[in-house]
Amino acid sequence: MSADVKNNAAKNRYELKVGDATAIAQYEPGEGRITFTHTEVPESLSGQGVGSALARGALDDARARGLRVVPVCTFIAGYLKRHPEYQDIVDPPPPAS
Repeated sequence: MSADVKNNAAKNRYELKVGDATAIAQYEPGEGRITFTHTEVPESLSGQGVGSALARGALDDARARGLRVVPVCTFIAGYLKRHPEYQDIVDPPPPAS
């Protein structure tokens, strides 16, 4: 899937619009890092590779901006485990409290 992932900095999220639906990857910005906290793909887009395209676009943008990635979101963390090419920008998530 060719994706046009946009960083909506005003809402602290990356967005991927497909038709009338929008998938999002919510994040918290930080000093030299970005912490991904939640990913949501509408049911109408499920199983079409939209979540993976969103993750790839967000991670590519983080890399281009020189940011370290903290994967608190389970979807982003799972994507990173399946894609070792991003390990050079990953910081471990904080310990659970």
